[in-house]
Amino acid sequence: MQRRHALYLAFAATLVALPASSQQNKNPPTNLYIDVLTHNMAGMPDMGGMMGGLGGFMARRMGGETGKPTYPTTRAGGMSGQYLDIALHNALKPGVEAQEQIPAGLKLGKSLTLIPIDPSKPGQSSTSPAKVPDVQVKITEYWGCGATVRPGQPKVATFKLKGNGKTADPNNPMASMQGIDFSTTGSISRQISVADRDIDLKPGWVYWPNRQHGKQVPNGARLAGEHRITGDGIPASMQFQVQQAADFMPKLALRTQGEATDAIGLSWPAVERARGFHITGMHMQVLGENSFAMTMWSSAEIPGAREDLHTNLTGGQLDKWLKQKVLLPSTATSCTIPKGIFAGASNVEGQQMTMPGMLSMTAYGPESWITYPPKPADPKLPWNPEWSVRLRARSSATAILGLDFGGMQQMEDSEEGEQQQQQQKKPGMKGLLKGILGG
Repeated sequence: MQRRHALYLAFAATLVALPASSQQNKNPPTNLYIDVLTHNMAGMPDMGGMMGGLGGFMARRMGGETGKPTYPTTRAGGMSGQYLDIALHNALKPGVEAQEQIPAGLKLGKSLTLIPIDPSKPGQSSTSPAKVPDVQVKITEYWGCGATVRPGQPKVATFKLKGNGKTADPNNPMASMQGIDFSTTGSISRQISVADRDIDLKPGWVYWPNRQHGKQVPNGARLAGEHRITGDGIPASMQFQVQQAADFMPKLALRTQGEATDAIGLSWPAVERARGFHITGMHMQVLGENSFAMTMWSSAEIPGAREDLHTNLTGGQLDKWLKQKVLLPSTATSCTIPKGIFAGASNVEGQQMTMPGMLSMTAYGPESWITYPPKPADPKLPWNPEWSVRLRARSSATAILGLDFGGMQQMEDSEEGEQQQQQQKKPGMKGLLKGILGG
């Protein structure tokens, strides 16, 4: 385990670190942030509504002994299903428990309890320091949809890191990099950066879901409707209506077709409220001890659009990157990965193992704000807002490259209505297994 942490630290050093930033706007004293995500694992059944059986078992494995999800859950989807994150900062009474009365359509009861979460506990490492190994990583970069590799591609760079016997401390990674040699040959494109606007765990904030009150969001849950925040120090006026535009987005039904040695066809039905799409693929080969080859691809028309774009984007960012063809337009329903770039390079001498290539896709939804009282049209009039709410929606999908899940997905879609009818007659694991196995 110690070696694994040291290797991870060494490998992370080959990537360009982007400084976190946030928009410094004048805010009311009480601010609520709500994110919703609909995630789909291509070819796998939805897990969000499976509170018992296999779904419950997987939830317990992923969420610890309590089996309860904990904030944040919407940044990267795991199992197929719907995810909801809520963060509240009330400068009038920082860190005090609050309640959010929710509409019945959310299927999570009458209210959600927001409490502080100790930021030191999630992700805290008890691993002892270990020596940093010598690591070599070759990165090959492609971009753009099309059956063949475009002229001028790929870009290739090799990163070498020599530990020089230094020790890596997982709890202090920056200090651990001192005295370590790092060199590169070749080059890859500069990454298109996006400001970090996610709400992290901080003192003085309260969150849902949490270990005491977390729940799995059921399939078909709806955020739209009347919400109200109550608690010590919460403004009495903090009641708002979530419109349909800010609700959970439809599932991104991504389908892949073709072997890894071929041009891989990607397709998906139109997604309601999606403003654009972004797709990335990554494939890793283990060439030897601490020697790796990584292939990266994105659907962008220009290089540098990578995994960092799989996040919530502002309307201004969407407009800019759609115009620059960094993102696929909302009308897009297909894309092709160039032939053979994820084939596994089986002719690489000394290769020890090839890991499955992974595909990630994002459908960008709307971002909206509610502020009370609303800003007057006349700029001369005084305005002292009491509270604000930020609402963000996104839909995402993941797939294993080179495996054709199209038929399995079609079977799942065609059987959905039949399973709903049979559920009333024969509830239990039989229907669940049928959905998983497709038989």
